[in-house]
Amino acid sequence: MIIQLKEDISEKQKQSLIQEVNEIGYKVTEVKTQLGDYLIGIGKKAFDIRKIGHKDGIKDIHIVSDEYKLVSKKWKAKPTSIDLGDGVFIKDGDMAIIAGPCSIESEEQIHKVVGHLKANGIRMMRGGVFKPRTSPYAFRGMGIDGLKLWYSIAKEQGIKIVTEVMQVSQIEEMYPYTDIYQVGARNTQNFNLLDELGKVDKAVMIKRGISGTIEELLQSAEYVFSGGNEKLILCERGIRTYEKASRNTLDLNAVPILKSKSHLPVIVDPSHGIGIREFVPQMALAGVMAGADGIIYETHEVPEKAYSDGQQTLDFAQSALLADWIRKTFAMRKSFDLL
Repeated sequence: MIIQLKEDISEKQKQSLIQEVNEIGYKVTEVKTQLGDYLIGIGKKAFDIRKIGHKDGIKDIHIVSDEYKLVSKKWKAKPTSIDLGDGVFIKDGDMAIIAGPCSIESEEQIHKVVGHLKANGIRMMRGGVFKPRTSPYAFRGMGIDGLKLWYSIAKEQGIKIVTEVMQVSQIEEMYPYTDIYQVGARNTQNFNLLDELGKVDKAVMIKRGISGTIEELLQSAEYVFSGGNEKLILCERGIRTYEKASRNTLDLNAVPILKSKSHLPVIVDPSHGIGIREFVPQMALAGVMAGADGIIYETHEVPEKAYSDGQQTLDFAQSALLADWIRKTFAMRKSFDLL
């Protein structure tokens, strides 16, 4: 059960309401986000919600059977829109394009990528400054100094930053220089990290775990929402299966399923999803047609010289073509919606 509270509810009214819900047999958790106040009631006893729905201070009340309550579409039918400022959105009915290198490598590289994005009308740049690498000897990013440098260059050109946060201690130092915190596949069930991201007023994109189910991804998002942050984005980036022909198996089934289960926007990452450069465009366009609200992919001036993931990274010419194809494919998808 989700009870949406009115903005002007008094503390006395709230406590009276909590007591009444407890007496029905439901355990109550209060959730306060940057957009609203909620009471989450957990219990199995059936009752008529009209019994309490008329109480002072209640804006609305919903029965939600899903284990994940706040990210469920069963109580919030209107899709969530993520406003990053300066006219940059990630939302239903639009097509967000996020592109950039796997790793932020140098000031020269940042300038070149930002210039490429600007020339192609792409307003969001991905890149890692803290890199989780399988080998401890691989390049692991430029750290917070690299993020500060990147931010100063990107902000001047109106480019928003999407970058991975790996641990709780990084959240605060990254905050002034980040527009979207990315939770990588390895950290999708790092619940301490998710709890802390629930306390920040900044967008969070959660990637599906390497072997994670759709429900586990939604539960991860529930952690952040219940911590107080409604600015959430889900990302399908491929899962590990027994198939060895590609880096991962991009589960495009997840896109319409997530859209049917949750009000949160859904992004597809074809670069990690297939891991093979020549097939990234096809999978990106398939993601668009599957119903995604955006595509995030990797691009580098010379992928063969990239410090990481060059085999799945597009060069600038390929990236420019893909951005154009994404927009045209999205326009085609919208025309189908009108039929």
